[in-house]
Amino acid sequence: MNVVLWIIAGLLALAFLGAGLMKLSQPKEKLATSGLAWTEDFSAGAVKGIGALEVLAGIGLILPAALGIVPVLTPLAAAGLAIVMIGAAVVHVRRKEYQGIAINAVLLLLAAVVAWGRFGPYSF
Repeated sequence: MNVVLWIIAGLLALAFLGAGLMKLSQPKEKLATSGLAWTEDFSAGAVKGIGALEVLAGIGLILPAALGIVPVLTPLAAAGLAIVMIGAAVVHVRRKEYQGIAINAVLLLLAAVVAWGRFGPYSF
């Protein structure tokens, strides 16, 4: 199970590092035209803030556990990502973007599994 949790955490980290860096590096208008229409409902600063949270959580999923420095940050990062995915699902429901909810649900489930495993029976 430890290997499975590392694999899930690694996949989540890659996904959120990529998504976060994209939000940090591109203007809000370009994000909106490239398929992230929800950015129209948020300020540019809020989009950058979401991107920064995603990058920090992606780093937090791997580095603390890998380095053995404050490894409790790993399940906290996973729990934080689960909360972010709940918020994302709410935004997609409000905008009637139902295809986005499925992606949010999968990422939420994966983050919850990592949080459960690392807080519980498979902690570091």
